[in-house]
Amino acid sequence: MPAFNRWPVLGHSVVYGGTMARTLKIRVDAATAVTGRLAMPRDPSPVGVVLAHGAGLPQDHEFMVSVREGLARAGLVTLTFNYAYSEAGRKSPDRLPRLLEVHRAAAERMDRYVDASVLVGKSMGGRVGSHLVGDEGWAAAGLVYLGYPLVPMGSREARSVDHLHRIEVPQLFVAGTRDRLSPPALIVPLAETLRAADVHVVAHGDHSFRVPKRSGTTNEVVLATIVDVVAGWITRRVAGSFG
Repeated sequence: MPAFNRWPVLGHSVVYGGTMARTLKIRVDAATAVTGRLAMPRDPSPVGVVLAHGAGLPQDHEFMVSVREGLARAGLVTLTFNYAYSEAGRKSPDRLPRLLEVHRAAAERMDRYVDASVLVGKSMGGRVGSHLVGDEGWAAAGLVYLGYPLVPMGSREARSVDHLHRIEVPQLFVAGTRDRLSPPALIVPLAETLRAADVHVVAHGDHSFRVPKRSGTTNEVVLATIVDVVAGWITRRVAGSFG
């Protein structure tokens, strides 16, 4: 995994660790636009990825950059974006309707570049993507949840996930064994009740997929493996349907 080298904006592109990501402005409404970063492989798949950040890490966080770079290296056009609150420099997330507006605008922008999109999200970003499909009827080709926040912070009770049962496209849950928000003990049986769901369990991983030294591996190896799993899953479960 390369070091997370950052350079200033060069025209309309930013270089991260050797990969060029084009900077976009995504129009949400007449008063709001957010920044996006588009990584375009040389030989792209017809299926792309809209990658949404979590509540506490905007799109330029090294986790998001690593996932975007890794998916692009695997041939997947990948778009990250900031939610409006993050774009404005606020720490507290907007309410779900506003998050959905921004997420939808990013997904619509992605339609310019690919035949179909998989919505991938870290924690909150994955949950918002699931509501965009399950409640709003957005026609995604699949969904990937990097730590679906099934158990809200500070709670012991799982939140309602009725909307997940209305999703007909494939879903992949990635969950760490030390993740209290996305515990495999709850995620695995949930996935078994869904139409076309898979689970990848990350041994020793917490909600950010960090692992302790005693695990015998490193955070960099774990994250690279997750990217490989997600890219492989999209290729097997989704991309084949689009030639």
